[in-house]
Amino acid sequence: MRAMWLGLLKTMRPHQWVKNGFVVAPLVFAEQLFEPTALVRALVAFALFCLVSGAVYLLNDVRDVEKDRSHPVKQHRPIASGVVPVRVAARASAVLAVGAIGAGLWLASGFGIAMAAYMGMNVGYSFGLKNVPWLDVLIIAAGFLLRVLAGALAIQVHISGWLLGCTFLLALFLGMGKRRHELVTAGDGATKQRRVLQFYQLAHLNLAITTVGIATVVAYASYAFSAHARELFDTTAMPWTIPFIIVGIGRFLQLSGAADDARSPTDRMVRDIPFVANILGWGLLVVWLIYLKSGLAV
Repeated sequence: MRAMWLGLLKTMRPHQWVKNGFVVAPLVFAEQLFEPTALVRALVAFALFCLVSGAVYLLNDVRDVEKDRSHPVKQHRPIASGVVPVRVAARASAVLAVGAIGAGLWLASGFGIAMAAYMGMNVGYSFGLKNVPWLDVLIIAAGFLLRVLAGALAIQVHISGWLLGCTFLLALFLGMGKRRHELVTAGDGATKQRRVLQFYQLAHLNLAITTVGIATVVAYASYAFSAHARELFDTTAMPWTIPFIIVGIGRFLQLSGAADDARSPTDRMVRDIPFVANILGWGLLVVWLIYLKSGLAV
């Protein structure tokens, strides 16, 4: 029994909950980080999104159990290995989703609706949309957009088009990188592990990920130099954060191009010391510039 409960928790991917940090992005960029009420609401929103994303991971593993059993790494997942029965995982997913969305509606109706949209989109993804090429990565990117939107709705602040645009491009870049890595490492067993891979070609993915990576850097740089950022944060120093974005993009390209490691690059990045250190550096600099109004200038 203990092994099953631990297996359920592991299947919910706690190490992936760092992605839900996008939920608190509006708190930071709306300069509400040190407002107690907004901070508490943002943290509750983050926790609820962790629960609903855990429900999504449970559902995905239930649907992919047979494919996971043919994967060199995924075959050891609790559901694929038999530690967690499929029926138990399915019920746990439903309970988590309903409970989290219900609590989200109590926190703020708009936030709850955004969570329900996220869950509904992922149900569609699990039941077939993940097999539609390019749409599958667009859905991944849309999931990050919904995280940011939900975070803004939870604390009831205006959300910047710049933030949404940069988030979408970054998430699209990550999704394409994940598909490229799967194609590189799967070899002849690609379609057994993920059916949609048969529709992708490595050359096309390389071109797409390079293009979107460049677009992400350009979009963020445009934002950092924009009058909007200068006026909103009362500083001209936001361009100092651009190198962190370039380093992060480059490091993820390295991780997604590693053919000798079957682990997902999105799994590896949250454990990769250089990548994590770069993200922390970016976050600390952003908070310093926004809240302490550093005298740095460009």
